[in-house]
Amino acid sequence: MTGSNFVDYVKIFCRSGSGGAGSAHLRREKFIPKGGPDGGDGGRGGHVIVRGNDQMWTLLHLRYQRHIFAGNGVSGGAQQSTGADGKDVVIEVPLGTVARTEDGGEMLFEITAHGEEKIIAKGGRGGLGNVHFKSSTNQTPRYAQPGEPCEEGWFILELKILADVGLVGFPNAGKSTLLSVMSAAKPKIADYPFTTLVPNLGIVSYHDNKSFVMADIPGIIEGAHEGKGLGVRFLRHIERNSILLFMVPADSSDIRREYEILLNELKMYNPDLLDKKRVLAISKSDLLDQELMQEVKKDLPEIPSVFISSITHQGTDTLKNILWKVMTGQ
Repeated sequence: MTGSNFVDYVKIFCRSGSGGAGSAHLRREKFIPKGGPDGGDGGRGGHVIVRGNDQMWTLLHLRYQRHIFAGNGVSGGAQQSTGADGKDVVIEVPLGTVARTEDGGEMLFEITAHGEEKIIAKGGRGGLGNVHFKSSTNQTPRYAQPGEPCEEGWFILELKILADVGLVGFPNAGKSTLLSVMSAAKPKIADYPFTTLVPNLGIVSYHDNKSFVMADIPGIIEGAHEGKGLGVRFLRHIERNSILLFMVPADSSDIRREYEILLNELKMYNPDLLDKKRVLAISKSDLLDQELMQEVKKDLPEIPSVFISSITHQGTDTLKNILWKVMTGQ
């Protein structure tokens, strides 16, 4: 999932199909000159449908297909023949995709399960044929209903990464390094801020063939909820994680203060994020001796915490145990 092919935000134009018109046909045969109405109904216009696919991780395919049109319904025919329905169009998306209106305000729906389908643009109903309008006082109606018009408009699809554990921290906190050590993921790692520009996922193996998914999310800076740094583009990915693993490096001047800044950014973006389970990992702990660790422990927040080093693998097994315990409530 490299920066070139990971797309988590697209704007697309969708148009459903118009309903087919009903037929106003009157039955006319050799020995039945006045057979009455026999016009059939028009077919339904095609829907534009969004479907979840658990084998997809990006919205890249929609970057090159911005306009999506469903088929129109066919008009009704003689002998009460119903017109064919318009062809539906299915847009496959990764799990965790949210659909919004053009201005990005109203959320229409979210896709969280494989095979789950939601209609983003509904096809118009087909019109009724004139056979429906026959009555004792009007035995030869020469009119029928037109089909309903299509629905069309611009929509925003945005992806919120689904993971068990989301890594939260400032740039250069060691999140990507930890992910590369605990899983088979190979995120880009370098010694400068914002190395990670897109979320990276890794599957972390645990005892007895168990595993969980960890997401390395681009680093937060103070003021991120206002759009600073990488802005809110990455904050939405945190919403889908059941556990937030805060990472603060051991060489930070004030570990508790750094943790509180991170927590405040999440609160300002979405207060509901504070309800998620939290774990604190003090990274780069190979820089500390036992005496310094004891001093640091005195001022840590009241959440499960562990000292780790991705270089020496110090504390990584303990971290796995803590995450699994918090995740399963055991």
